[in-house]
Amino acid sequence: MPLPHFLLLILFVIVLAGLTIWAFAASGVPMAMLGLMVLVAAGVARMMARVE
Repeated sequence: MPLPHFLLLILFVIVLAGLTIWAFAASGVPMAMLGLMVLVAAGVARMMARVE
């Protein structure tokens, strides 16, 4: 992957993370709920990708 594409990918992820946090803060949802949702989503993704 060329360096400009890699840097744009990193920028895209950072901007989307900021927008997600801003949207949750603006809607009044507690940050703890966002953190819990992220942990659950990461756990589900881990279990779906697991190959034994």
